[in-house]
Amino acid sequence: MTLSRIAAALALAGAAFAAQADGLASLDRFLQSTRSGRADFTQTVTSPPRDGQAARTRNSSGTFEFQRPGRFRFVYTRPFAQTIVADGRSLWLYDADLNQVTERPQSQALGATPAALLAATPDLKSLQADFTLEAAPDADGLQWVLATPKARDGQLQSVKVGFRGDTLAALDMRDNFGQRSLIRFENVQANLALPPATFTFKPPAGADVVKQ
Repeated sequence: MTLSRIAAALALAGAAFAAQADGLASLDRFLQSTRSGRADFTQTVTSPPRDGQAARTRNSSGTFEFQRPGRFRFVYTRPFAQTIVADGRSLWLYDADLNQVTERPQSQALGATPAALLAATPDLKSLQADFTLEAAPDADGLQWVLATPKARDGQLQSVKVGFRGDTLAALDMRDNFGQRSLIRFENVQANLALPPATFTFKPPAGADVVKQ
Protein backbone atom coordinates (compact mmCIF):
# COMPACT_ATOMS: atom_id res chain seq x y z
CA MET A 1 0.00 0.00 0.00
CA THR A 2 1.41 3.40 -0.95
CA LEU A 3 1.89 6.18 1.56
CA SER A 4 -0.93 8.17 -0.01
CA ARG A 5 -3.33 5.24 0.39
CA ILE A 6 -2.22 4.68 3.97
CA ALA A 7 -2.82 8.35 4.71
CA ALA A 8 -6.24 8.20 3.09
CA ALA A 9 -7.16 5.08 5.06
CA LEU A 10 -6.06 6.70 8.32
CA ALA A 11 -8.08 9.81 7.50
CA LEU A 12 -11.20 7.74 6.85
CA ALA A 13 -10.68 5.78 10.06
CA GLY A 14 -10.26 9.01 11.99
CA ALA A 15 -13.42 10.46 10.47
CA ALA A 16 -15.37 7.31 11.32
CA PHE A 17 -14.13 7.39 14.92
CA ALA A 18 -15.05 11.06 15.26
CA ALA A 19 -18.53 10.39 13.88
CA GLN A 20 -19.04 7.65 16.48
CA ALA A 21 -17.58 9.67 19.34
CA ASP A 22 -19.26 13.04 18.93
CA GLY A 23 -22.18 14.12 21.05
CA LEU A 24 -24.81 13.85 18.33
CA ALA A 25 -24.01 10.18 17.78
CA SER A 26 -24.14 9.57 21.54
CA LEU A 27 -27.48 11.38 21.81
CA ASP A 28 -28.90 9.38 18.91
CA ARG A 29 -27.84 6.08 20.47
CA PHE A 30 -29.17 7.18 23.86
CA LEU A 31 -32.58 8.04 22.42
CA GLN A 32 -32.85 4.80 20.47
CA SER A 33 -31.50 2.35 23.03
CA THR A 34 -32.34 3.75 26.48
CA ARG A 35 -36.01 3.36 27.29
CA SER A 36 -35.81 3.95 31.04
CA GLY A 37 -33.25 4.92 33.65
CA ARG A 38 -32.38 5.96 37.16
CA ALA A 39 -29.59 8.21 38.46
CA ASP A 40 -28.46 10.39 41.34
CA PHE A 41 -27.94 14.03 40.48
CA THR A 42 -26.40 17.21 41.79
CA GLN A 43 -27.55 20.59 40.49
CA THR A 44 -25.74 23.91 40.65
CA VAL A 45 -27.71 27.03 39.73
CA THR A 46 -25.68 30.20 39.15
CA SER A 47 -27.47 33.54 38.91
CA PRO A 48 -25.71 36.49 37.24
CA PRO A 49 -24.40 39.38 39.37
CA ARG A 50 -26.90 42.19 39.97
CA ASP A 51 -26.75 45.64 41.53
CA GLY A 52 -23.04 45.32 42.23
CA GLN A 53 -23.44 42.01 44.03
CA ALA A 54 -21.48 38.89 43.12
CA ALA A 55 -23.04 35.98 41.28
CA ARG A 56 -25.10 33.71 43.52
CA THR A 57 -24.79 29.93 43.53
CA ARG A 58 -27.29 27.40 44.88
CA ASN A 59 -26.67 23.66 45.16
CA SER A 60 -29.17 20.84 45.40
CA SER A 61 -29.24 17.08 44.95
CA GLY A 62 -31.61 14.16 44.58
CA THR A 63 -32.65 11.30 42.34
CA PHE A 64 -33.97 11.13 38.78
CA GLU A 65 -35.97 8.38 37.04
CA PHE A 66 -37.52 8.30 33.58
CA GLN A 67 -39.37 6.06 31.21
CA ARG A 68 -40.06 6.95 27.63
CA PRO A 69 -42.29 8.17 26.27
CA GLY A 70 -43.06 11.11 28.49
CA ARG A 71 -42.64 9.92 32.08
CA PHE A 72 -40.09 11.11 34.60
CA ARG A 73 -39.61 11.83 38.28
CA PHE A 74 -37.18 14.29 39.90
CA VAL A 75 -36.96 14.05 43.71
CA TYR A 76 -34.96 16.84 45.34
CA THR A 77 -33.78 15.86 48.82
CA ARG A 78 -31.31 18.68 49.60
CA PRO A 79 -31.48 21.43 50.67
CA PHE A 80 -35.29 21.38 50.35
CA ALA A 81 -37.72 18.56 49.61
CA GLN A 82 -39.41 18.93 46.23
CA THR A 83 -40.87 16.41 43.78
CA ILE A 84 -41.56 16.82 40.05
CA VAL A 85 -43.50 14.06 38.31
CA ALA A 86 -44.62 13.72 34.68
CA ASP A 87 -47.19 10.92 34.39
CA GLY A 88 -47.87 11.17 30.66
CA ARG A 89 -50.82 13.56 31.02
CA SER A 90 -49.95 16.01 33.79
CA LEU A 91 -46.83 17.58 35.20
CA TRP A 92 -46.91 17.73 39.01
CA LEU A 93 -44.73 19.93 41.20
CA TYR A 94 -44.87 19.34 44.96
CA ASP A 95 -43.15 21.71 47.38
CA ALA A 96 -43.04 19.96 50.75
CA ASP A 97 -42.18 23.10 52.75
CA LEU A 98 -45.17 24.99 51.35
CA ASN A 99 -47.33 21.84 51.23
CA GLN A 100 -48.39 23.01 47.79
CA VAL A 101 -48.96 21.06 44.57
CA THR A 102 -49.03 22.62 41.11
CA GLU A 103 -50.58 20.65 38.24
CA ARG A 104 -50.15 21.57 34.57
CA PRO A 105 -51.06 19.75 31.35
CA GLN A 106 -47.91 17.92 30.32
CA SER A 107 -48.35 18.72 26.63
CA GLN A 108 -48.13 22.43 27.45
CA ALA A 109 -45.45 22.19 30.12
CA LEU A 110 -42.70 20.24 28.34
CA GLY A 111 -42.30 21.40 24.72
CA ALA A 112 -38.75 22.67 24.18
CA THR A 113 -37.41 21.81 27.65
CA PRO A 114 -34.54 19.66 28.93
CA ALA A 115 -37.12 17.07 30.03
CA ALA A 116 -38.12 16.63 26.38
CA LEU A 117 -34.51 15.83 25.55
CA LEU A 118 -34.39 13.04 28.12
CA ALA A 119 -37.83 11.51 28.33
CA ALA A 120 -40.27 12.72 25.70
CA THR A 121 -38.77 12.22 22.25
CA PRO A 122 -37.92 8.85 20.67
CA ASP A 123 -35.25 9.92 18.16
CA LEU A 124 -33.22 12.81 16.75
CA LYS A 125 -35.74 13.56 14.03
CA SER A 126 -38.52 14.14 16.55
CA LEU A 127 -36.23 16.22 18.72
CA GLN A 128 -35.29 18.43 15.78
CA ALA A 129 -38.90 19.60 15.55
CA ASP A 130 -38.28 21.70 18.67
CA PHE A 131 -34.47 22.10 18.77
CA THR A 132 -31.59 22.95 16.49
CA LEU A 133 -28.97 20.33 17.32
CA GLU A 134 -25.23 20.47 16.77
CA ALA A 135 -22.19 18.68 18.14
CA ALA A 136 -20.24 20.80 20.62
CA PRO A 137 -16.53 20.44 21.47
CA ASP A 138 -15.58 17.75 23.98
CA ALA A 139 -14.97 19.10 27.48
CA ASP A 140 -14.53 17.68 31.00
CA GLY A 141 -14.10 14.21 29.50
CA LEU A 142 -17.60 14.31 27.95
CA GLN A 143 -19.06 14.50 24.46
CA TRP A 144 -21.56 17.36 24.17
CA VAL A 145 -24.59 18.30 22.08
CA LEU A 146 -25.80 21.89 21.91
CA ALA A 147 -29.59 22.11 21.63
CA THR A 148 -31.11 25.52 20.87
CA PRO A 149 -34.92 25.87 21.08
CA LYS A 150 -36.49 26.92 17.79
CA ALA A 151 -39.28 28.77 19.60
CA ARG A 152 -38.18 32.23 20.69
CA ASP A 153 -40.89 32.85 23.26
CA GLY A 154 -39.67 30.45 25.95
CA GLN A 155 -37.35 31.07 28.89
CA LEU A 156 -34.71 28.54 27.82
CA GLN A 157 -31.86 29.95 25.75
CA SER A 158 -29.88 26.75 25.23
CA VAL A 159 -29.07 23.40 26.75
CA LYS A 160 -25.99 21.24 26.36
CA VAL A 161 -26.29 17.51 26.93
CA GLY A 162 -23.13 15.69 27.99
CA PHE A 163 -22.40 11.99 27.49
CA ARG A 164 -19.69 9.68 28.72
CA GLY A 165 -19.77 7.22 25.86
CA ASP A 166 -23.46 6.42 25.49
CA THR A 167 -24.22 7.18 29.15
CA LEU A 168 -25.99 10.40 30.09
CA ALA A 169 -23.67 12.46 32.30
CA ALA A 170 -24.76 16.12 32.40
CA LEU A 171 -27.17 18.87 31.41
CA ASP A 172 -25.92 22.45 31.16
CA MET A 173 -28.81 24.89 30.76
CA ARG A 174 -28.91 28.64 30.27
CA ASP A 175 -32.03 30.77 30.33
CA ASN A 176 -32.83 34.16 28.85
CA PHE A 177 -32.20 35.86 32.21
CA GLY A 178 -28.54 34.85 32.29
CA GLN A 179 -29.01 32.03 34.80
CA ARG A 180 -27.06 28.79 34.39
CA SER A 181 -28.16 25.42 35.76
CA LEU A 182 -25.71 22.52 35.63
CA ILE A 183 -26.98 19.02 36.46
CA ARG A 184 -24.51 16.15 36.77
CA PHE A 185 -25.72 12.55 36.85
CA GLU A 186 -23.99 9.73 38.73
CA ASN A 187 -24.71 6.04 39.31
CA VAL A 188 -26.69 5.91 36.07
CA GLN A 189 -28.64 2.69 35.48
CA ALA A 190 -30.29 2.15 32.11
CA ASN A 191 -33.28 0.12 30.93
CA LEU A 192 -34.62 -0.79 34.36
CA ALA A 193 -38.05 -2.31 34.93
CA LEU A 194 -39.48 0.61 36.91
CA PRO A 195 -42.83 0.03 38.67
CA PRO A 196 -45.79 2.06 37.34
CA ALA A 197 -46.17 3.77 40.71
CA THR A 198 -42.88 5.56 40.07
CA PHE A 199 -44.66 7.90 37.67
CA THR A 200 -47.94 8.42 39.47
CA PHE A 201 -48.58 11.26 41.87
CA LYS A 202 -51.30 11.77 44.44
CA PRO A 203 -51.38 15.11 46.27
CA PRO A 204 -50.76 14.62 50.00
CA ALA A 205 -53.72 15.09 52.28
CA GLY A 206 -54.19 18.74 53.17
CA ALA A 207 -51.93 20.05 50.38
CA ASP A 208 -53.03 23.13 48.48
CA VAL A 209 -53.50 22.10 44.82
CA VAL A 210 -53.14 24.77 42.12
CA LYS A 211 -54.10 23.93 38.52
CA GLN A 212 -52.58 25.98 35.71
